[in-house]
Amino acid sequence: MPTPTEENVAPGDAPDIAGSTEQRPARRAGWAALRPLVLRLHFYAGVLVAPFLLVAAVTGLLYACSFQAEKVVYAHELSVPVGTRTLPLSQQVADARQAHPEGKLAAVRPAPQPGDTTRVLLSDVPGVPAGHQLAVFVDPYTGSVRGALETSGSTGALPLRTWLDSLHGNLHLGETGRLYSELAASWLWVVTGGGLALWIGRKRTNRKLRALALPDRRATGRRRTLSWHGAVGVWAAAGLFFLSATGLTWSAYAGANIDDLRKSLGQATPTVSTAVAEGHGQHSGAAGMAGMPDMPGMEGMHHDGSAGSAPSDVGINQVLKAARAQGLSDPVEIVLPTEPGTTYLVKQVRRSWPEKQDSVAVDPAGGKVTDVLRFADYPVLAKLTRYGIDLHTGILFGLANQIALAALALALIFLIAWGYRMWWQRRPTRERALSFGRPIPRGAWRQVPLPVLIPLVPAVGAVGWAVPLLGITLVAFLAVDLALGVIARRRA
Repeated sequence: MPTPTEENVAPGDAPDIAGSTEQRPARRAGWAALRPLVLRLHFYAGVLVAPFLLVAAVTGLLYACSFQAEKVVYAHELSVPVGTRTLPLSQQVADARQAHPEGKLAAVRPAPQPGDTTRVLLSDVPGVPAGHQLAVFVDPYTGSVRGALETSGSTGALPLRTWLDSLHGNLHLGETGRLYSELAASWLWVVTGGGLALWIGRKRTNRKLRALALPDRRATGRRRTLSWHGAVGVWAAAGLFFLSATGLTWSAYAGANIDDLRKSLGQATPTVSTAVAEGHGQHSGAAGMAGMPDMPGMEGMHHDGSAGSAPSDVGINQVLKAARAQGLSDPVEIVLPTEPGTTYLVKQVRRSWPEKQDSVAVDPAGGKVTDVLRFADYPVLAKLTRYGIDLHTGILFGLANQIALAALALALIFLIAWGYRMWWQRRPTRERALSFGRPIPRGAWRQVPLPVLIPLVPAVGAVGWAVPLLGITLVAFLAVDLALGVIARRRA
């Protein structure tokens, strides 16, 4: 069991290491043995990694608010008065191309609900960066163009949300900037787990749940700060674990390892085959073609986006009709064939609960469905990944989801602020020179029993390999720790 002095130690509370580094502490058992090691790791991560977590929390808070702001800022482009008659989709596309002949027609998103506009998506538009498209917004009742905005090709986000998404993901620094967000996600679960263990261990003598979940109003000074830090951390822990896990799924290095693991388990996200010839792709087209009549004779559309008769193409109206016959309800996106020998791809793009993610391939020559992919047929891990990403990005449960994300971001901001405040409150106030809180004493690993320490080392190595930025920075912390130890011994 730890002594009363140890039980009252918080990050930054321990006495200075000077004069005590040469004493080898006796090995302990249970939580008493692990606590100093967890405390030291939590201290280093809190001081050195917290700035990255703070940036991620602030930018994540802004992103969570962007969904509602987008509806206000782009209300003119997104909504129109409800009319009595909807124009054919091909006519809406033709009106959009007449107003914006630049670039190539890439995809079309028909108006999902009455009062919404149709989006005609153009690629290879001058001035639009790679990976983005120009969305032309068309009134489905009159054919008038309401405006054109740059949009993200993967999410369909408009400029405001796209800008904030990039700020949160990479600070507008491209692939290099993604290292910051991956570092934050890599350490968030470690900091959260360590802090939760320290707080529960500190309060284990008090059996009341209130001591864990509510701050102590009678406490003052640093203890009051610690009380708020611990109580709010308990409430936010589950959400922070979730943000860390889902954030890693599409990170650069850890995300690649997760993808490789899913593929090795046969849990990769499947895709519909867009090859016209049968026998290609992961799914049989027989199920999709069964019962589908031949549907020639509709107004065609060339692949460059111009409307008119095209004998080799049944046209976008017939393609949409074929997809509807397969049960693909709004909202959908119709992706045009990218090259000869490929099909139209019609996919549902609703990512709120319950999700609509079915997709079909439609032969442009005859209008027959050649392949069908149902979201219900996704492997379990592919479904969980889809749910996790959509929940992380505030889409899955709409406004409630966005409010929860904003609350988590605020909680993380306050937790970091309280952590630094505790460090500052523990500073040696008698010294005239400006100084900060004292570090946690070294040698904590020596107190861990060998039966625990021996398997712990390879386990940490495996985690460091799977989450590379965690492993690299952990080695850096160890190097700093060793350097400080050498300096302390020389001074002693």
